[in-house]
Amino acid sequence: MTGSGDSETGGAVAPRFAVIPVLDLRGGRVVRARRGERASYAPIETPLAKGSAPGDIARGLLDAWPADTLYVADLDAIVDGTAPDRAALSAIAKTCPGVVLWVDAGFSAPEAVAAFLETGLGRPVIGSESQSDPGLAARLGDRAVLSLDTRGSARLGPAALHDDPALWPADVIAMTLAQVGAGAGPDLAGLAALRRRAPGVRLYAAGGVRGIDDLRALRGAGAAGALVASALHDGTLGRAHAPALA
Repeated sequence: MTGSGDSETGGAVAPRFAVIPVLDLRGGRVVRARRGERASYAPIETPLAKGSAPGDIARGLLDAWPADTLYVADLDAIVDGTAPDRAALSAIAKTCPGVVLWVDAGFSAPEAVAAFLETGLGRPVIGSESQSDPGLAARLGDRAVLSLDTRGSARLGPAALHDDPALWPADVIAMTLAQVGAGAGPDLAGLAALRRRAPGVRLYAAGGVRGIDDLRALRGAGAAGALVASALHDGTLGRAHAPALA
């Protein structure tokens, strides 16, 4: 399986490059993300599943790529400040037993994070765009994932969170919102800059992956993995490509 585990290479344990399929939720359905323009996201139409039910789309994504982690963005929670959609998350978890969910639901308050962790539905993603306290992700440590959110040249959220790697947990997503669903390719230069500042952090690229060549380039740039949606739905990336990253 090409997921986020380890593989044996020449007697040594080497980290695998993790491809993490993405689901964007709105109103209890999965929607298609384009350039981070959330107001225009429409229910997804994909050859991977019929309809846009979260469980069905999650199963289709895992049929398309042998992943052991899924990233779920709850757009209602991120944009409107509502509670995480537990019904949708539970449907995904039930359909995909054993798969870890990374859940971005606009978490910014410790109490909300604690309540979510008690559900056992996954690891909370602390998105920089939602933060007023730059220290929340560091206090959560390995229980959470940090997403450093950017839109073009604009860094979203507290500057300190972007500037100080001491505030980062072990897993960090470089989220380039303007490149999500745009087919423009990943931000290799931005990822390399983060890598130089925090060589011990596991960095995951999000936005712009078009196919296997982009995944190879990201791996070469030092990424631990990539979040992918459009390439899987469009068929430019699929299970047949997984051995190339094993």
